[in-house]
Amino acid sequence: MRLTDLLSPERVGIKRANGEPFDKDKAIGLLATLIGERDGVSVADIERALLEREQLQSTGIGEGVAIPHGALPQLSEQVAALLIVPEGVDFQAIDDADVTILFGVITPKRATGEHLKTLARVSRLLRNKEFRARLIGSVDERSVFDLIKVEEGGSDPGIGHRELTATGTKDLGGGTEKKGAS
Repeated sequence: MRLTDLLSPERVGIKRANGEPFDKDKAIGLLATLIGERDGVSVADIERALLEREQLQSTGIGEGVAIPHGALPQLSEQVAALLIVPEGVDFQAIDDADVTILFGVITPKRATGEHLKTLARVSRLLRNKEFRARLIGSVDERSVFDLIKVEEGGSDPGIGHRELTATGTKDLGGGTEKKGAS
């Protein structure tokens, strides 16, 4: 299974600075919103599961990356969301660096093995500094998704020809840019 099987362009968000305070709890809330309601599980349930795990120990693994994750018994399948915060957010990461890439994963409680494999895949994907820089510099959510797809072995001939501009994005309040709906 590829990470793009768990992710979709609609579950990718870019949160740009707009002068409003943005912290770890708000970042996790935004990830939960991107994941969205599913299998009778509310966004609030997802947010609570992510926050409960985060209270045990920060999921900030260093080098600007956090992998908030949790499990809920009602879910029938794993699902992921990705939030890019170019200006960074304090996440109490292991290296004390601000986090710019948050890859959230929520899974059924009974799928522990698959959950651990997914976390390892995310970690491997985000190990490359140059790749992380390309994600952070992406113009829009679709570009982020396409970069991941290509990195995982898919293809998108338009990737190398996109310009880093603000055109084509829309603001959904609070400075969050997101296309589509979940």
